[in-house]
Amino acid sequence: MAYDYSRYLRNDKFPHIWCPGCTYGIVLKAIIRAIDKAGLKQDDTAIVSGIGCASRLPGYVDFNTLHTTHGRAIAFATGIKMVKPDKNVLVITGDGDATAIGGNHFIHACRRNIDITVVVFNNYIYGMTGGQYSPTTPTGAVATTMPYGNVDPQFNILELAKGAGATFIARGTAYHAAGIDNLVVEAIKHKGLSVVEIINACPTTYGRRNKFKSPTDMLLWMKDHFLPVTAFEKLPPEKTAGKLPMGILYREEKPEYTEMYYSMVKRVQEGGK
Repeated sequence: MAYDYSRYLRNDKFPHIWCPGCTYGIVLKAIIRAIDKAGLKQDDTAIVSGIGCASRLPGYVDFNTLHTTHGRAIAFATGIKMVKPDKNVLVITGDGDATAIGGNHFIHACRRNIDITVVVFNNYIYGMTGGQYSPTTPTGAVATTMPYGNVDPQFNILELAKGAGATFIARGTAYHAAGIDNLVVEAIKHKGLSVVEIINACPTTYGRRNKFKSPTDMLLWMKDHFLPVTAFEKLPPEKTAGKLPMGILYREEKPEYTEMYYSMVKRVQEGGK
């Protein structure tokens, strides 16, 4: 099926700012396909971001969009959902924006299970601000602020989300682009806090410092290091070392925050306790 991407875009905002070889354009198209498949109306959908390369995405799409401050996208999105619980709310965020400066907002949104879809663009680095290491930078990887190799242990975003209470978690990669839109569709349909991690390539500030000769090499690395969850679960531990599963990794039905909140408000207004 062919999609008319242009009707979802602010075409006057192009060309975009992303570097040659950056995979964010691939994921932008997948998110548009997902929104189209899910049947979301543009006027009923808000897309919120913070600061960073990924956070420039809402400026390119023709929805109700907010480009907010660093790490605060989920806080703004929570406010929208609380005031307009009937609207669709998506957050576009990066690994640093979501799990470093925005980490507290991230874990408490997961804990509340508020009906927001959070798409985390994970490229293992702070790209826009100069290549500093982030919570997801692999141990041993080189960054401007870890020139001799990162000594920090690496965050697993989805394990963090699950532990904090998110009721839908999924992972895709820019290499496996054809599957991203279906993951985002399922996340949008899920009632509760959904987190979709998309592994992306940053050839400029991560790839050059970490022995990737080209953006193609980074995509091929994704091909080799991520397996469909059904295949991953069938393999012995020695075959999955250094690899991660992708697809829908966890889904659970639990009470959603705004429904519980407005149920309580109604009860109090009617004189209940």
